[in-house]
Amino acid sequence: MAASDLKGAGPAAQRTYGNWRRPRTAGIGQLGLAPTLLLLGGLCVVVLSMLVSIVLALVLAVLVALVLAPLTIRDRHGRTLLTRMSTRLAWRGSVARGSNLYRSGPLGRTGHGTCTLPGVAASSVLSEAQDSYGRPFALLTYPNSNHHVVVLTCDADGASLVDQQQIDVWVAYWGQWLAGLATEPGLVGVSVTVETAPDSGLRLQNEVRSNLAADAPELARTMLQQVLEEYPAGSAQISTRVALTYSGAARPGHPRRTVDDMAVDIGNRLPGLTSGLSMTGAGAARPMTAVELAEAVRIAYDPAVATLVEQARAAGGSGLTWQDAGPHGAEERWESYRHDSASSVTWAMSEAPRGEVLSSVLTGLLAPHPDIARKRVTLLYRPHDPASAARIVERDRKDARFRAMQSAAGRARDDLALQAAEQSAQEEASGAGVVRFALLATATVSSPDALPRALAAMDNLAAPARIHLRPVTGSQAAAFAACLPIGLVLPLHLTVPASVRDNM
Repeated sequence: MAASDLKGAGPAAQRTYGNWRRPRTAGIGQLGLAPTLLLLGGLCVVVLSMLVSIVLALVLAVLVALVLAPLTIRDRHGRTLLTRMSTRLAWRGSVARGSNLYRSGPLGRTGHGTCTLPGVAASSVLSEAQDSYGRPFALLTYPNSNHHVVVLTCDADGASLVDQQQIDVWVAYWGQWLAGLATEPGLVGVSVTVETAPDSGLRLQNEVRSNLAADAPELARTMLQQVLEEYPAGSAQISTRVALTYSGAARPGHPRRTVDDMAVDIGNRLPGLTSGLSMTGAGAARPMTAVELAEAVRIAYDPAVATLVEQARAAGGSGLTWQDAGPHGAEERWESYRHDSASSVTWAMSEAPRGEVLSSVLTGLLAPHPDIARKRVTLLYRPHDPASAARIVERDRKDARFRAMQSAAGRARDDLALQAAEQSAQEEASGAGVVRFALLATATVSSPDALPRALAAMDNLAAPARIHLRPVTGSQAAAFAACLPIGLVLPLHLTVPASVRDNM
């Protein structure tokens, strides 16, 4: 949950934002709830075994220590030794099975020679419906999890030459829009993807040539020709997409819903959602059609076809289907992902900015970079409903108070965590929303030799944004798919439930 605070006074005062914190459960020292219970249970067994044999008690004590050691050793990103070991073992198993390799198309292993999406999105099905305004929208369905995704495309206004006062208003409306999602029936996740890519200049050429008068002066023709030749060079195309993921599972008073039911339900809600986005600086928002979504995913997996897709779109439409939106071939490596004509690396945010930040903190991270051909930054949100939000903030306040009281002298970090938890509880009681958020960033280059420059560029971009990024080792394919605007909610696709992982 983010809070704002106005620093200073007068017209030059700037609004800052912060008060986000990682959820933690109460435990002894750095242990979570589950390791603490394991420790207490082990101590009880050791004490009881002393009545039988001292040697047995020592052996059991060593076993308890060996079991707890992987849960207490953490790296600078907060990952335990157990998490790193399980990730490495799972990666070796996938390589041994050959599941890190993907081949599709006529010579591949997919059905009917199609190019379906690999990995966690392989079972997705794309259909199209109409909202209450009569606008067609793509409805992406995941049958395994019964999730249904609608994607909105926005023409963001940008913050250039905009007064800081207007930017603060946009941020306030964005927070209000996110808080309102907590009351959306069946909503389980939201993602905002900002993608930067080289502009081919085809759109500018088509626009100029379609509006050029036949009797235009020669000077005007020469000037426009020079514009068409020089302006696209070095320019970037920035696209913003918002994916909303709904669950079709049964709810109290509502049976399990089919794809047709979800299409009607989501279609009735889209006008209100798109109109609310227009107040956040996102510009004119509209739902993406099935062809547009298939084109965006196809270009992400094979950037070399971007120019061909734009040419086909200008000629009347590409007609691309969801069965052909995936790559022809892909190879997942420990810290990179090779797909068709490009190679990518995906990072995950391990720590949000500490303290308070300005509204422009992510500007550099979202902006185009010359060493990265295509860059995709995705913010993942999971809003909590009002009942869950109240329980979460009260539990966080109790856990923070418990940790602050463990040390007699007290630590500054524990005191600040307690203050943040108290402030979050007060804001939630006054009507603020509680949202879990994460960040993924994907850098795509045309050649594996360019990956080192992309890695260095992302390291330089993360520092001004005041966030810690770590490569998603062993899960690059799933992280790449989650960074796309296709509405994947990764915690709901894990083998180990998220509730268990949060208590470790």
